[in-house]
Amino acid sequence: MEYLGERVAYLKGLAEGLKIDENTNEGKLLKNIIDILADFAEAITDLEDSQAQLSEHVEDIDEDLAQLEYEVYDDEDEYDDYDEDEDDEDEEIEYFEVECPNCHETVYLDENMFDSEDEEEIICPNCKEPIEIEFECDCGHDHDHEH
Repeated sequence: MEYLGERVAYLKGLAEGLKIDENTNEGKLLKNIIDILADFAEAITDLEDSQAQLSEHVEDIDEDLAQLEYEVYDDEDEYDDYDEDEDDEDEEIEYFEVECPNCHETVYLDENMFDSEDEEEIICPNCKEPIEIEFECDCGHDHDHEH
């Protein structure tokens, strides 16, 4: 901050113009206060310079990222649709609460576990034993499935 540095320089000049005696306690105090203010002004200027460089660097990264997104997703609309589709899939998954008949812990199973066509068993994440599940289909029949 140039203005802060100028004000500290003015104080230094004022102290010299007033011929403050640095041999007195008050003179020593004022000189040290002005020196500390000069150090603060310099540190603030250095921080501002570093922050300006960092801001430029972040802007460059943002531009590079925008270019990369354009190249990867080819179109911003496709990128937006991808995110929305992914969120919709998460919202559509339905979870079923089931009590394991072996350890009697409540486990949550998603509907995809029942839709799989391979006949793998559903294993309790707690006791690692197979879970036998009874469910009713739309036809009204009870079905026992050990997945």
